[in-house]
Amino acid sequence: MVVLSRRPDCVRDRCGLGVAAITAFSELSPSLAFDAVINLAGEPVVGPRWTDARKKLLWDSRVELTRSLVDYIGRAEVKPKVLISGSAVGFYGDQGDRILDETSAHADGFGHRLCEAWESAALRAADFGVRVCIVRAGVVLGASGGLLAPLLPVFRLGLGARIGSGEQWMSWIHLRDYIAIVRWLIAAPELSGIFNATAPNPVTNRQFTEILSGLLRRPAFLAVPAGVLRLLMGREMSGLLLGGQRVLPARLLESGFRFRYPELEMALRDTLTRMSGVLRVSP
Repeated sequence: MVVLSRRPDCVRDRCGLGVAAITAFSELSPSLAFDAVINLAGEPVVGPRWTDARKKLLWDSRVELTRSLVDYIGRAEVKPKVLISGSAVGFYGDQGDRILDETSAHADGFGHRLCEAWESAALRAADFGVRVCIVRAGVVLGASGGLLAPLLPVFRLGLGARIGSGEQWMSWIHLRDYIAIVRWLIAAPELSGIFNATAPNPVTNRQFTEILSGLLRRPAFLAVPAGVLRLLMGREMSGLLLGGQRVLPARLLESGFRFRYPELEMALRDTLTRMSGVLRVSP
């Protein structure tokens, strides 16, 4: 196994012994043979304000990196059987209450343009005879960080708050289901194209807030005004939190995939229990 990382010193600790770490595709010989390539690289979208420089970093870490990866695949003497490449439900843009699947149209915006270019760069690998699966992920719930890490201290103080009206939809997925989806796609040679990696039961931001605060046994009566978010984060970036997507994993369900964590409460309960025993309640 070979892992491309900006922090190669951490690869052994995270991935185990026997894993080679590289920082550029130029370090790979065209004679190496890989059964599968998994591309999930990308700077976090939620973070510093979306200045032009920040947008370029988001773009380069996804689109340009994926283009470099596919260029390497084109040079490889033995092509991988499959490329699993990341994307996000941000592809669809803010669409209110509309139910979305892999065939749905999109609303325009930087998030859509970023995801569209990212996906197009990966799909070019099909020109070399490689099966390509694009995984459009929702908000990933995992014990090692992600969405919950910054929320927990606030919610545990009883300061949890819905965002804006709280009626915007959140499409989410448990990390273990996400990993299972990647494995499922690798093992299914008949599957290719776009797949929504989201649990089959999306929730509103208000529901998410109520379930999380309930599991932590803390109140959550506050709300973050939309105007404050727009002022602090800018209109484009704040749209990530004030807008939403009600996404269903239609193609995965049709293929026979079964989610281990289809409901938010069970997903949060499991994740919080794994986070150093944050939650200690009966199952």
